[in-house]
Amino acid sequence: MSALPLELERKLGIAVERMPAFPKSVQKILELTRNINCLPKELVAVIEKDPVMTVKILKVINSAYYGLPNKINSVAQSVVYLGINTVKNLALGFAAVGILPRMNSAGFDIQRYLLHSLLVASIGRQLATQYAKGEADPGDCYIAGLLHDFGKAVFAQFMAAEFREAMLQTSLEGKPLHEAERATIGADHALVGAMLAKRWQFPDHMIDCIRDHHNPAAEPSALMDCLRMANQIARKLAIGDSGNPWREGEAVAAPQRFGDDINVVVASLGDLQRYIDDAQIFAQVSGDK
Repeated sequence: MSALPLELERKLGIAVERMPAFPKSVQKILELTRNINCLPKELVAVIEKDPVMTVKILKVINSAYYGLPNKINSVAQSVVYLGINTVKNLALGFAAVGILPRMNSAGFDIQRYLLHSLLVASIGRQLATQYAKGEADPGDCYIAGLLHDFGKAVFAQFMAAEFREAMLQTSLEGKPLHEAERATIGADHALVGAMLAKRWQFPDHMIDCIRDHHNPAAEPSALMDCLRMANQIARKLAIGDSGNPWREGEAVAAPQRFGDDINVVVASLGDLQRYIDDAQIFAQVSGDK
């Protein structure tokens, strides 16, 4: 994408800065996990100092989705059963969902958007396991799915009139939402989401994936492939609402990895209710005080 006009760059930067920062515990988690030699006990110690985060992680881990044989009673046990990356990503996910605005004047349905994003996250994680084993970390695919559309929340909150116009163009003209955003705002939600992910100090490969998930000229990666396909599947299933409905005849994302029939990929995932349940459990626990 070409350089933005200075005034637009300033406006977008202000909007991103107005989004809440992560809690200090989550900032510490990001700091620790940037070090490849981070010890699990260091991460556990940080999470356990945040009792709300601890309770939410344990609720999800003890849900039917994970199907563990015995109840998990501590974050340390969670790390043993599921690994440090899964627990880290649950913490990051709860933090991200926790700062979503509950209401906005753009008419953007945050709860349906959240369900869409959580479904993309869950499906992306499974696609990584089945189609990108050893190439993409399933936990990274989960976080990329959860955060890929976060720029829409920024637009809905702080650039409501322009975003409402973009959604109207998509609804009336069938134009993809990211194209309508570029027409009305001058930049799309992917770019703004990447700006937010950079502010939150996510790793570069995650920032790049969020920024480029609508850019056909972007350098492909296993993470990007899984995110794009998961996004298409969630939109085709019309579960939740990203503000960008599925259009029949869309080219299938990453055909070199998944083939050219999205229905075959959907069938390979098995019972889709499992992924829907996972999304709904996460959304419910995220809303708990």
